Amino acid sequence: MAKNTSPDCKQCRREGMKLFLKGERCLTKCSFDKRPVVPGQHGTAKKKFSEYGMQLREKQKVRRTYGLLEKQFRIYYEKATRSKEGTGWALLKMLELRLDNVVYRMGIGSSRSESRQIVNHGHITVNGKKVNIPSYQVKVGDVIQIKENKQNIEMFKELKEAKVNTPKWLEFNPSTLTGKVLALPERDDIDMNIQEHLIVEFYSR
Repeated sequence: MAKNTSPDCKQCRREGMKLFLKGERCLTKCSFDKRPVVPGQHGTAKKKFSEYGMQLREKQKVRRTYGLLEKQFRIYYEKATRSKEGTGWALLKMLELRLDNVVYRMGIGSSRSESRQIVNHGHITVNGKKVNIPSYQVKVGDVIQIKENKQNIEMFKELKEAKVNTPKWLEFNPSTLTGKVLALPERDDIDMNIQEHLIVEFYSR
């Protein structure tokens, strides 16, 4: 399976902002805080982006935040263009409803990459059935749970004592390690500064 092997901190520096690709470590030991410049020998030089450059950077920022390769991201965009909703919002909604992102939003994984690994390793069930596909699209009413025979893994045992803050469209009970999709996400539920219209403009060229 193809995956992005670029160093996480370099991806943040490239986009000029924290993408929180390493979870809690981004709040403490973060190289972006020490060197918030673009990687490379000309990183400290001031650069004015063209219209195309701004569109590209916005697309790359969102793609890297959700941990997708270009081909995967383009497939989501093509699906979004067929939606009756606005293309930009339809794209973001599909990304938010990915199982690995929902696992991250519930606080089961400290980052999206860790959440993707948790799903890949078969630790998650949806409505009682094991699902190991990170891109699986959850639906309203779906019950997401850590498999009972995996709940004694140390990281999940620690989760039972944790205080979890979830967006209003999700709920998660740490004591039972069970969550539920209460509703579809709304635009203001996305806590990142994303200008989705720039992504649409990029692919519409």
